[in-house]
Amino acid sequence: MTHIEVGQHAPEFEAIDQTGKMHNLKMYTGKKLIVYFYPKDNTPACINQACSLRDNYSALLKEGYALLGVSMDSAKSHERFIAKNSLPFPLIVDEDRKVIDAFDVWGEKKFMGRIYDGIHRTTFVIDETGIVRHIITKPKTKVHGEEILAL
Repeated sequence: MTHIEVGQHAPEFEAIDQTGKMHNLKMYTGKKLIVYFYPKDNTPACINQACSLRDNYSALLKEGYALLGVSMDSAKSHERFIAKNSLPFPLIVDEDRKVIDAFDVWGEKKFMGRIYDGIHRTTFVIDETGIVRHIITKPKTKVHGEEILAL
């Protein structure tokens, strides 16, 4: 799991989204930022999580949040995921794991008795100055948007 702690400065990152637009931490200075990491586009729990965030997106914007999703999927996969689920926020393409590693969310996982390495589903809530204010290490995928709004 992550070694980043609440109260620390969020890791610097730079990566493109599904359209090729560059995103980095500095461009969100002055805004609250949610960075959520998820294992794979178009899988049941990831769909539930993305749709919960979509359904609460207007409320998140009213609270001053920007939102970025991050997985190792390609831009093409992200484009399909966004189109299929009408997602209004960008998804970061992190095929080389630079953002995932910066936030330290890669590691050993267990599923149905199988042990493997993968992305730990984790959400970071970052304030306007780049400080991590909340870390959700086991988000409730079906109500994740509400979970963030309740912080």
